[in-house]
Amino acid sequence: MVEEDCNANQPNQQSSIDCLEQPVDSDQNNEKPIIDNSCRQYYKGIMAYASGNYQPDSSHSSTSFSPQSNLSSSSRQDSLTDIIQQHYHQFPLPPNHQINREASSTFSQYDGSDTDWLDTRSSTQSGSHHYLYHRHHPPVADINLFGNLRGDIHNSSRFLRYALSTESLIALLESKRNKTPPGVTATTSMNSIHSHRLHSPIPFASNPELSSETLINKHHVPYPAWFGSSHQHVLPSHQQVQRIFIDLKNAFGFQYDSMLNMMDHFMVMLDSRASRMSPAMALLTLHADYIGGQNANYRKWQFAVHLDSTVGGMMDDKIRDSLRKLSWKETEESWRVKMEQMTDTERVRQLALWLMIWGEASVIRFCPEVLCFIFKLADDACDTKLAEVQEKKTIAPEGDFLDNVVKPLYDFARDQVYQKDKDANTVRRDRDHSDIVGYDDMNQSFWSSKTICQIVLQDKSKLMTLAPHLRFNALRNVNWKKAFKKTFKEKRSWMHLAVNFTRIWIIHVVSFWYYIAANSDILYLDSDKATAEKELPVKISITALGGSVATLLIMLGSIVEYIYVPFTFQRAGILMRRMILLLLILALNAGPSVYCVFINRTGMLSMAAAVIQLLLSLVTSIYFAVIPQSRLFVRSKKTTPSEPLHDHAQQTFTASFPHLKKTDRMISIGLWICVFGCKLLESYFFIALSFKDPLKAIANMTVLHCNDAITGSFLCSHMPTISLVLMLLMELVLFFLDTYLWYVIWNTVFSAARSFYLGISIWSPWRNIFSRLPKRIYTKLLATSDLDFQIQPKILCSQIWNALIVSMFQEHLLSPDHVSKLLYRQIHAIGSSKSTLKSPSFFVSQDDVAFKTEYYPQKSEASRRMQFFAKSLTTPMPESLPVPNMPTFTVMTPHYSEKVILTLREIIREEDRSARITLLEYLKQLHPFEWENFVKDTKVLADEKQTTDEIIDEMGSIDSLPSTVIADERTERQHKINDLPFYCVGFKSASPEYTMRTRIWASLRTQTLFRTITGFMNYQKAIKLLYRVETPGLGSTQLPSSPVTEAELEEMANRKFRFVIAMQRYAQFDAEERESVEYILKAYPSLQIAYLEEEKVGNDTVFYSVLINGHCSFKPDGTRSPKYRIRLPGNPILGDGKSDNQNTALIYYRGEYLQLIDANQDNYLEECIKIRNVLGEFEEMHSVNNESPYATPTNGKSPVAIVGAREYVFSENVGVLGDVAAGKEQTFGTLTQRIMAIIGGRLHYGHPDFLNAIFMTTRGGVSKAQKGLHLNEDIYAGINAFGRGGRIKHIEYFQCGKGRDLGFGSVLNFVTKIGSGMGEQMLSREYYYLGTQLPLDRFLTFFYGHPGFHINNIFIMLSVHLFMFVLLFVAATSMPLNVCDSSADPATQREDCYNLVPIFEWLKRVVTSIFAITFIAFFPLFLQELTERGFFRACSRLCKHMLSFAPLFEIFITQTYANSILNNLTFGGARYIGTDRGFATARLPFSLLYSRFADTSMYAGARLTMLLMFGSFVLWIPHLAYFWFTVLALLFSPFLFNPHQFCLTEFLIDYRQYLRWLSRGNGTSHQDSWIRFCRFIRMRVTGTKRKSLHNHRDVSTQQTRLPLSAMVFSEVLVPCIVALLSVTAYVFTRSFNEKETVSPSALVRVGVLALAPVLLNAVVLLALFALSLVLGPLANLCCSVKFGATVAAVAHVWAVLNVVVFFELLYFLEDWSLVHVVLAVVAVTSVQRFFFKLITVTVLTREFAEDRINQGWWTGRWYGRGLGWYAWSQPVREFVCKTIEMSLFATDFIMGHFILFILFVVCLVPGIDKWHSFMLFWLKSSQQIQKPIYSTDQRRKRKQTAALYGLLLVVMFFVFAVLLVAPAILGPRLDFKLSLPI
Repeated sequence: MVEEDCNANQPNQQSSIDCLEQPVDSDQNNEKPIIDNSCRQYYKGIMAYASGNYQPDSSHSSTSFSPQSNLSSSSRQDSLTDIIQQHYHQFPLPPNHQINREASSTFSQYDGSDTDWLDTRSSTQSGSHHYLYHRHHPPVADINLFGNLRGDIHNSSRFLRYALSTESLIALLESKRNKTPPGVTATTSMNSIHSHRLHSPIPFASNPELSSETLINKHHVPYPAWFGSSHQHVLPSHQQVQRIFIDLKNAFGFQYDSMLNMMDHFMVMLDSRASRMSPAMALLTLHADYIGGQNANYRKWQFAVHLDSTVGGMMDDKIRDSLRKLSWKETEESWRVKMEQMTDTERVRQLALWLMIWGEASVIRFCPEVLCFIFKLADDACDTKLAEVQEKKTIAPEGDFLDNVVKPLYDFARDQVYQKDKDANTVRRDRDHSDIVGYDDMNQSFWSSKTICQIVLQDKSKLMTLAPHLRFNALRNVNWKKAFKKTFKEKRSWMHLAVNFTRIWIIHVVSFWYYIAANSDILYLDSDKATAEKELPVKISITALGGSVATLLIMLGSIVEYIYVPFTFQRAGILMRRMILLLLILALNAGPSVYCVFINRTGMLSMAAAVIQLLLSLVTSIYFAVIPQSRLFVRSKKTTPSEPLHDHAQQTFTASFPHLKKTDRMISIGLWICVFGCKLLESYFFIALSFKDPLKAIANMTVLHCNDAITGSFLCSHMPTISLVLMLLMELVLFFLDTYLWYVIWNTVFSAARSFYLGISIWSPWRNIFSRLPKRIYTKLLATSDLDFQIQPKILCSQIWNALIVSMFQEHLLSPDHVSKLLYRQIHAIGSSKSTLKSPSFFVSQDDVAFKTEYYPQKSEASRRMQFFAKSLTTPMPESLPVPNMPTFTVMTPHYSEKVILTLREIIREEDRSARITLLEYLKQLHPFEWENFVKDTKVLADEKQTTDEIIDEMGSIDSLPSTVIADERTERQHKINDLPFYCVGFKSASPEYTMRTRIWASLRTQTLFRTITGFMNYQKAIKLLYRVETPGLGSTQLPSSPVTEAELEEMANRKFRFVIAMQRYAQFDAEERESVEYILKAYPSLQIAYLEEEKVGNDTVFYSVLINGHCSFKPDGTRSPKYRIRLPGNPILGDGKSDNQNTALIYYRGEYLQLIDANQDNYLEECIKIRNVLGEFEEMHSVNNESPYATPTNGKSPVAIVGAREYVFSENVGVLGDVAAGKEQTFGTLTQRIMAIIGGRLHYGHPDFLNAIFMTTRGGVSKAQKGLHLNEDIYAGINAFGRGGRIKHIEYFQCGKGRDLGFGSVLNFVTKIGSGMGEQMLSREYYYLGTQLPLDRFLTFFYGHPGFHINNIFIMLSVHLFMFVLLFVAATSMPLNVCDSSADPATQREDCYNLVPIFEWLKRVVTSIFAITFIAFFPLFLQELTERGFFRACSRLCKHMLSFAPLFEIFITQTYANSILNNLTFGGARYIGTDRGFATARLPFSLLYSRFADTSMYAGARLTMLLMFGSFVLWIPHLAYFWFTVLALLFSPFLFNPHQFCLTEFLIDYRQYLRWLSRGNGTSHQDSWIRFCRFIRMRVTGTKRKSLHNHRDVSTQQTRLPLSAMVFSEVLVPCIVALLSVTAYVFTRSFNEKETVSPSALVRVGVLALAPVLLNAVVLLALFALSLVLGPLANLCCSVKFGATVAAVAHVWAVLNVVVFFELLYFLEDWSLVHVVLAVVAVTSVQRFFFKLITVTVLTREFAEDRINQGWWTGRWYGRGLGWYAWSQPVREFVCKTIEMSLFATDFIMGHFILFILFVVCLVPGIDKWHSFMLFWLKSSQQIQKPIYSTDQRRKRKQTAALYGLLLVVMFFVFAVLLVAPAILGPRLDFKLSLPI
């Protein structure tokens, strides 16, 4: 830290006394507490009493004294001590203890055992001379329990400089114990001298300055582990390292700042390694990790492509392969010898060259093998270029490497996605992924020497024909457009699932075939029972056809695979050989069935053939299910480098999966044996065997007396067959769902079992968890190996524990009373001078009924954190290294637009009128205890404005303070009134120190960047704490010979920890955001901020990556001078943003490990002190032997690439939605990952994972960044690491806080983003590689842990739709038929009855299955809560979810997941969706919710409602109630979870908004209108035109036209099938003519009712179009807007009336039968929907993104809209659009009103708004959000509006009721003689 900053804010002695005052009392009657002077005295003594640092001496033994106004500081302390003694008379203290005020106090010795942990009075003196430290002098008497808490006043608390005076209190205690030795000053931190520069040792360098952080002199050693080593004389000196970097910069033209950055990066890495091993070994291992070691990516690339001077060039592949095979061992040995014999200078040079190439590569860092190629060429040319520099004294221009090597590659990558339009604006190309050569395609082009050798220069010569030392210079002339091509086509198709997950389909479809075929013999055996019994061979043979099914699935996958993989001559040969073998296997599997079924059905030969066929079928199925596609028909062997080059490269970079330990592999196999064992057993009985009876019933059904005028009896005779097919499909979907059900169950059970094994379950001995906590702190968190026999363990633990307690107190989680009970206290025994250390009874009182003390608020954040901390230390943890030996690591957080610090306006003002509550009020209700503590602190801070002398003058005497307690009631009331501002807004004075405290308090309880920064800067505090505690001379004593300086601690913390914020938009921040950032930088000067800077140079924009920190000086314009400013090849944001932002800032990380954090996370001090254990999980901490990594053969153990950790979602109690979202995150991030890491299925999810920085940065970085495709960017880095041999672990003892979405809309936005990202993942090559190369058990783990979850959601919703159509057909079949009565005597049954009872029973089982599959989602959370928090907590949380209608929300989320994936695979357009993670207290309008969710769920819910209504009318069973629950969830969830949805006044005003939404947008453009919503849905299919009607085109409205295949499948085929099924059911019911009269076909009726309204709408539209053409231009002169809106209103009213008329006509045609009307509506609407989809796909062209065509249609004004020649074609196109829109408008009008009617009824329930708010927010009625305050005029207008539109809504309700119900009642009584031809 900068010393002057620290000194400027240190409190003086006077303020240290003043800051002790704080009220702690709380009124028992829930009234606001008042300031009581005795409370202030109470607070004064807490910390001092705990430390034992006070006792009255002989001169102050009296209980009273007379203070003087001119008391010295020392006297005041003595007086204060007396006060504390007086108010803590309940704790007897020895009278002979004297406060040690001299630095040279007497020394004492320890008494007691090192294992004396829990004795409440552990002596600190003995006669055994067991000193605290091994020094030449004994230790001091007083134990410094709080020395580790001193810290800088700015950052030791999360309130920074506005923290309460706990620090001042500690400073006071310290000043009473020791005095700072004179002449001691703090040394300057290495980060504070950056502004100084060092002249370059190279005389002709372009810039003669170097970074001060590479400076070494007698005053400062910036890299002490490296340059402070005794081995320095045999290693490259600092000047030599500088010379190497500068020579390389001059030779290759690297940028100066980039060189400085990478030099510091290199030196910090060396310093980190050298801190735990010898410097020589540090350099050697670093070189091995980057360049030449077994796990170095560069070495793997070299051996994969073998691109060296001896074998490279243009040699034929076959010759190269053979030579490579013969000389592999020799080549490997040659490489090892070469690496081992390198000099240290050569190693430094190679590392420097790699780092500087990597540092300037920009987006090319996503292509690791491209970097390997560039490095190879640069390394080959290095000697030549360095010689030229040294001999000719010439250097390459600065930026030459960037301009001539990186920029051409960047330009190619950018031009694949973006282009310049005619106005020179950068716009996205209209391309999908399959047409874009992305980063992976570019990278994969360097996996083969063949493709590398095909790289050509601009003169068409080949690069690799040049001499090796000339190739680098030729890179600037490479024609990259011809060098790259697609290596994998990410075509948007469902067929990816057939390729990637072939084995999933084989396992399920083939098993299902075996089960069903064996139980459906009625379909293929003879109808004669005796004959059928002899046809057993037929049954076996048909069942054995499962092998043929497996073969067909493999053939399908093999053929489709080559649609995505470029088809070459070599691959054609592979495919041909595979297909020939598959055809042979197919013949062997299917051939015997021909004999057994058609030739000989009963003979012994047939039986033998059938049995052999069955055995062959089982072998075939198992083989295809187990063996990955990539290994089909390949001899079983280990993949060796002797294989052809392309095979070995793909194996190296995509299939080097890390090996599992034997026990882990057994767990993996055991899990899947349990899953499929239970699944296959249960599915056989519950699905297959139970289907036998309904199958028999429907197979024997023959429908009689059924005839239609057009279809005749054909449809009737095939009705059972269609029903059977639907039922079989339903069974197959359930068969798939059943597997996921058992996976969830067994995965949860295995995870819970592991939690027991690790000891983190609540069922572990609770007493031991806390009673052994001090010992575990010592043994697990401290580097005990270096502390033995130096310090008593209890003393060390007391310092750690007290620091944790004080940190919670500073965050207002604990009250002073709690703190006093939790701290260690140092006291003196009565009658003795021995010091004793008293442990808090907290450790022994847990789970002991004898103790009634409350140590922390129950069910509070403090409780949770303490309990997790105690439980976490029971788990196995790596040993801690001492702080100086620990590795350096960096935390990196990407930031875009997330809130930094909340402003006062955001806190105390309502977000909008519909919010009803301010953010501060809501936070106060969520955290009442913490707010109360905060208010008390603030009042104490306000009191600190007065000096102690002034207080004494006012009070007269200090010991008269207790007598000044307010007794007068009026004075007490006035006192409460005066304190009211504190409890309302947290301050009374509007000065910045008070308002900032309130802002910080609120920011720490919301999802802000400030919370993230202050949380993770706890690492700095933890390192200081551990260093002080563990280091003699820095811990418990302060001796004159070893003074404690904050700068020394600061330097160690900065050396071991860095925090980088990738603040992309910092240069565009407004004043408010900059002020917040500056505030943080002043508090944390070592915080690094990386951002993008744009600079205009002529017509071009130059982009820079800039790094600043708090030490950077200010420029005249108020901005900070950058530490590094590195030019980029162009705009680095080419993807979706986050990954590009991370990549740009990645060059500024330091150390060996990275932790990736999102900007909505938090961390805690007790977790940060575990950092050394976490870093030990990388298994590199103790490998410090002196054996060269090149001298020993590889041990085959894969390196650890990622270490994942738990997350605690701190938004879990913010209402039902926040809790549901938190529960999902909790189960996935903890319970699921716990077992997945063991069985090798865990990947990388971005947060809060720790990454092996070298491993990841040499393999493509921490994420991937192709726009759209890599939307879920983090998981690709995990897949990449996993496929390249990196192990991924998960730890249970460390956790970070995580914020989650809190509102319905934000949760659904997040779900949509995740679902869309999963759709993109299914298209990716990563899934192709994993799906076709993983062994079976790990493949199943990967599938069900990632894509399987989303596919399961699709299957769940598919099962709902399939069930509805099965119900439709069963109901339609049973309606006209005579169903046998199951309860009647068979003898009395009618002969023509149909036995459908087995089908009805089957329907019940299906409903039960779907119900179980849906509600199993609650099981993992319940078990997680049960194991970690107990049975009561698990039950209470589950009950709260159920009572809050969380199951409805789960159903809606399932639909959203399914819809987002389906839409993405169909339409594409995946993009990052910003989720507003604020508190969802605002009410959203009905129209907004309707437009947001109508297309995704409500339309589907309405269609399902009609089907379910018909099924319930005809065939009611109680089980159907679940499906009513489902359809209600799809229709009403958005409104049910909308705050204050049922407030009647708001609801009625909402109705007005809905009507306006329907009508506006036709005369002039409007963002919130029905026409915009309608056009958006249509444009997803048609796409938008590239032409813009005005100059400024909205990029967000750009849409790509749907591919033909996707349009045919999703927009034509699926609606066609739905229409056919609906019409079939309707026609079947109308084919039974009871009147025996000739009637027209039902098909005619459906066609007329579906198309006639459309034709009438078209006629009306033509008339209105002519009217608008005539009157529109005239009306434009006065009322153009109103004219267009009026014409549109007329058309829309007609559309609604048209639908109503035809509905009533349908009522009449169906003989007033509501049941038949519902079925007819289903058929008519499905046909109409199919017709509209067909017209949209076949007729409509691309649409203009602007809304001007719509306005031109209604206003008649086509001129002046920039249409040009389009003015002739657009009216025709718009006529088609408007014809469709008329029917769609009527649908939305009617559907919206039906939803409003039901909601309106609910609004009439008394008190419903309060109950609804209680359900959503879980707030008591006393905490309910109050009604907003309006003026009298506003209230009057609102009441009038509500009354008017309420009346209108009631009228509409009765109109709809009459139109719907009256015909059913009155119709049968009317005698109409009207006869219609339909």
